[in-house]
Amino acid sequence: MLSIATWNINSVRLRMPIVERFLKEQAPDVLCLQEIKCQEHQFPYEAFQALGYEHFAIHGQKGYHGVATVGKVPFRDFSKHDWQDNGEARHIGIELTDPVHQGMVVENVYVPAGGDVPDREQNVKFGQKLDFFERMTRWADKVDRPTLIVGDFNVAPLESDVWSHKQLLKVVSHTPIEVETLQRFMDAHGWNDIGRQHIPDPERYYSWWSYRSKDWKANDRGRRLDHMWTSPELARQATGHSVHEYARDWEKPSDHVPLITEFEL
Repeated sequence: MLSIATWNINSVRLRMPIVERFLKEQAPDVLCLQEIKCQEHQFPYEAFQALGYEHFAIHGQKGYHGVATVGKVPFRDFSKHDWQDNGEARHIGIELTDPVHQGMVVENVYVPAGGDVPDREQNVKFGQKLDFFERMTRWADKVDRPTLIVGDFNVAPLESDVWSHKQLLKVVSHTPIEVETLQRFMDAHGWNDIGRQHIPDPERYYSWWSYRSKDWKANDRGRRLDHMWTSPELARQATGHSVHEYARDWEKPSDHVPLITEFEL
């Protein structure tokens, strides 16, 4: 059994207390973090090591973005792509190296949010987001290893992935052009959406709630922005998937909650 978690933590140093709580309670073998907001030398290695996480792959930058993968099982750095094409730290890939799980690749990605206006002519950030996905799609077309790609995709593709399909159709993260672009990425490798494999549409499934909401549970205006997708051969080995909504209620929470997928390899 292998468990892998993903979480947009929105500053790993600021939120290390809730990361520690999550790791003590759930103890995934591998944790993929997005938006760590620190450089490699600033990462809180000792706090993770104290909990048994001895293996690290970090791609950070000062103050913004950044991704990190930590593990109790050994792995090696496998890839580091600049799908943003501007040097931002938004991706890190690892390959598991222990004898039991050897060869499995885990790609950890933080897709740009895309700004507020869903028009690349009026909003450069939205164009960058679409171009990011196009570069990922060209990469996915060549993937030839059993791969899990996880992270904050910043797109909620299905109607049941958002609190109101009608009201969010023109809101960045749920627009038709983003959904179509994400679908092209899925088709390029035949990815399996593990979340929806275990929590089938049209069941409610959210992973993000805005900080602007005074009572996130009462309003429940969530979106599914975080994803865990696998190569077809790995999808058959995914035995469980869970969404840890309660973490949104912890002290100084991230606006995202962690997801965990379990594999029988």
